[in-house]
Amino acid sequence: MSDTIDVRNDERFDAQKLADYLADKRDILEVGDAPFSIRQFGGGMANLTYEIDFGEKQFVLRRPPLGPVAKSAHDMGREYKVLSRLYQKFPLAPRAYLFCDDHDVIGADFFIMARHYGAVVRKSMPVAFQAMPEAPKQMSTALAEALADFHAVDYKEIGLGDLGKPEGFISRQIEGWHRRWHKAKHEEIPLMDTLYEWLKENEPQNTIATLVHNDYKLDNVMVNTADPRQLEAIFDWDMCTLGDPMSDVGTLMTYWSDPDDPPYMKMLAANFLPVGDYNFLTRQEMMAVYAERSGRDISDLNFYHALGLFRLTVILAQIYIRYVRGQTQDKRFAALGQMLPLLVQSSADVAGL
Repeated sequence: MSDTIDVRNDERFDAQKLADYLADKRDILEVGDAPFSIRQFGGGMANLTYEIDFGEKQFVLRRPPLGPVAKSAHDMGREYKVLSRLYQKFPLAPRAYLFCDDHDVIGADFFIMARHYGAVVRKSMPVAFQAMPEAPKQMSTALAEALADFHAVDYKEIGLGDLGKPEGFISRQIEGWHRRWHKAKHEEIPLMDTLYEWLKENEPQNTIATLVHNDYKLDNVMVNTADPRQLEAIFDWDMCTLGDPMSDVGTLMTYWSDPDDPPYMKMLAANFLPVGDYNFLTRQEMMAVYAERSGRDISDLNFYHALGLFRLTVILAQIYIRYVRGQTQDKRFAALGQMLPLLVQSSADVAGL
């Protein structure tokens, strides 16, 4: 139970309504008449995840965060569609079993997927890896290799050819995140508009299209606790689409930290992965692994890294404004407002502005 907590008071739902909904669906989950209990996964800063425990068998329920949200960023129907098919060709994608869009059940769209076990690396190194000096380097390598393998999946073969429109993907990303910024900002940061213009002017012309995870980072994967060379699962597929695979690479670099990063970059990265003496691969080493595994050209990496930081600024602004408006009481979000100018500056530094 170390990766779950009691359900937070403001994020509870009626367990009996869920039980009633599942009454005629237990055969799908193969759980018979077993009673269930509910706990919550305490990590993550957007979608809410709960453990549904039937005693001998456990599942994960995922729903959007509280308060008004952009459906395109928390689309449970999309995530269910992806995970109900992707697991067939990419075992690191948890299998999804059920989707429900009846808000009378728990108050929002949700789906139920397979429960996986392992370690998720966030602010500190899990105990399981503390006696393994090579573990950070090994999980770094596994992270880059898994991304390359995911990008190699034939999405048409598993019925995901209609998941998105690859043409103009990066242009839509730039315009979409810029619009969301102006809706979510709690104060003016003029450098965001400067970055927006730079991104438009420097967009690479990449015609290769693959499945794109759209939020690929260390704390969205689960690592095998006995062998950190192996990933157990990849999570948070609600923004998965078809587009430029290098955007995933830029996202991965956005959430990474190098030993020679300026102090404010290390402070930001420390909110997502451990830094300091841990022997993780550097960004350059990670990209070398990805390039070798995928065979892709990564010469435009700075553009995708800058876009990733631009995008992260908007994501955190969207989370922070929900906290400011009282739509969530999660105290972890209180300091996000102070982080936004630093993220904008880091994106400008990567862009060379």
